[in-house]
Amino acid sequence: MLEGSRAIALTIKNIGPAVISAYPITPQTHIVEDLAQFKADGQAEYEYVRAESEFAAASIVAGASAAGVRTYSATSSQGLLLMIEVVYNIAGLRLPVVMTCANRAIGAPINIWNDQQDVMAARDAGWILLFAENHQEAVNQHVMAFKIAESLKIPVMLNVDGYIMTHTYEPVIIPSVEQIKTYLPDYTPEAGQFLDTENPVTLGALATPAHYMEIRQELHDDLISSLKTIDQEYKKFNSTVILEGAKRPIGSHGKLQELRDSIAFGSRMTIIDNGLLEYTGPKSPHTIIIAMGSVIGTIKDTIFNPPLSGSPLIKGVRGIFNTGGIGILKIKCFRPFPSEQILKIIKSARNIVVIDKSISLGAIGPLASEIKTIAQGKTNANIRSFVVGLGGRDITKETIKTIIKQAGKKNNQASFIGR
Repeated sequence: MLEGSRAIALTIKNIGPAVISAYPITPQTHIVEDLAQFKADGQAEYEYVRAESEFAAASIVAGASAAGVRTYSATSSQGLLLMIEVVYNIAGLRLPVVMTCANRAIGAPINIWNDQQDVMAARDAGWILLFAENHQEAVNQHVMAFKIAESLKIPVMLNVDGYIMTHTYEPVIIPSVEQIKTYLPDYTPEAGQFLDTENPVTLGALATPAHYMEIRQELHDDLISSLKTIDQEYKKFNSTVILEGAKRPIGSHGKLQELRDSIAFGSRMTIIDNGLLEYTGPKSPHTIIIAMGSVIGTIKDTIFNPPLSGSPLIKGVRGIFNTGGIGILKIKCFRPFPSEQILKIIKSARNIVVIDKSISLGAIGPLASEIKTIAQGKTNANIRSFVVGLGGRDITKETIKTIIKQAGKKNNQASFIGR
């Protein structure tokens, strides 16, 4: 049983980046405090560089990555906004930085509680953006992130809901150093891809109008192509780290695979589960709920435990439960956006409910906007944008039930629920 921040910090320690730099900001602070403590106690060999701001921390890991070593940082909310110039530069320089964003509301007004508005400010920066539902998924994604970033030369940002995940306790397995090494080898940068006095190169040169557009298109094309790699690495990770670990006890928790199964909330009826998304529910749902992050747990609990009344029962892997014709689509990868994979799932549904913990002010929820765009001309479903949980507002089962009741009503505007 570990706090989410502790689980992430232990995972990063076992991965063993060469340089870590961060500036503490709530609710990310426990992650970097633990990493600093590991270094102070002699439990880690990485360089932990204290910075005077998030902008400096991002610059430090950018410089370290440009020098050819594995790097890591973490931030939240206004801290990510302060980093934003460097965040764009890291992607443009094709530096394989990995960073955790403990998602938190942004001001004004000041608010330290959870929503996902912070990461949406960086959605077009050129990073791969992954979202975790629970502690185990966050741990697994962090290990995979380094492999993905270093193989593609594209930075990866892992998003975990502040407090809901960073400060709560769940059963979780932390892969050992040995297990991680079976999947993630030591980082060796390619010649010509890092600063080297023996082989001088220029990183971040001036790009004139004759070249800039092609460079940006190359990053865009590589991001789109990364969908295949992200999915492949998910399969490789689960076949090397998870399945291999199932053959022997891990600490006092028993077999790794057994624990993973026991805490996989939606494992009872998962039809699709890959590195990009997870679909749980009937094969031909009349309504699909789409969301990202920890709210997926609340949605699953509302639909499956206990089952909604007045609906047919479905026999799943774990027994009989009730979906009421409702499917749940969890988006794990927001950038690049897995359009084709999503369309295959949603195209036959009558109603599509998109739940965002963020708002594109003056428009609709960012995830809802993406779904509406890819669905145009491909489905006749009624697509609704619901905004919940801003500034840490509780998202309860009643919130989800209210949304389900409104699924069939037409409304092109964002509906704020839970006020």
